[in-house]
Amino acid sequence: MRLVLLGLPGAGKGTQGDRISEKYGIPHISTGSIIRESIASGADLGEEANGYISKGELIPDELAIRVVHERIIQPDCSRGWILDGFPRTVLQARELDQRLIKSGLGVQMAVDIRVSHVEAIERIAKRRMCSSCGAVYHLDHYRAKGKGICDKCGGDLYRRSDDTEETARRRLAVYMRQTHPVLHYYGQNGRLYSIDGVRPIDEVFADVDHYLQKLVEEGTVGEAR
Repeated sequence: MRLVLLGLPGAGKGTQGDRISEKYGIPHISTGSIIRESIASGADLGEEANGYISKGELIPDELAIRVVHERIIQPDCSRGWILDGFPRTVLQARELDQRLIKSGLGVQMAVDIRVSHVEAIERIAKRRMCSSCGAVYHLDHYRAKGKGICDKCGGDLYRRSDDTEETARRRLAVYMRQTHPVLHYYGQNGRLYSIDGVRPIDEVFADVDHYLQKLVEEGTVGEAR
């Protein structure tokens, strides 16, 4: 099962990626996380990426593709993977396919979690994250049971510095310009599936899982746990 999760910032890709990972036992790979891990490990790719990040610059497409490709060929990805936050451009999507199809392991399905711009901005502005495990909460719709404390690990919850309405609007504009065309790229060959993301988390996951069962029926993933 090799998936790409798409959608506006704040659409819920991380939450749904975690649900898929838990049920099917495949890694949920956030591009930002693997780049940070690569930097922390001192790997050559990480050092190269840090050269751009430390100067406040975007990582070039070619380098981002190499970092992601290096991650998804690791042993824990042998049964599949979920990409969250990548590809961000059609060029990245096309190059990823070219690298993977040679080994018969191309992206099988892209899931677009659809929310309005207004909804996305509200979610981002009211999002809180765990400082220890990275779990995501929302002040209205998905609140932690203990005030300011993560339900999973007890870590403190905080608001990311870029989770403001102003920053959210800029991020949405960048997404529409750079990443929205990726939907058309996957849609042109029947790999794109769209989900209404403005509903409770369990209902969204039920729809996502409905489409994932197509891959299960095709025998492209092991038994669900």
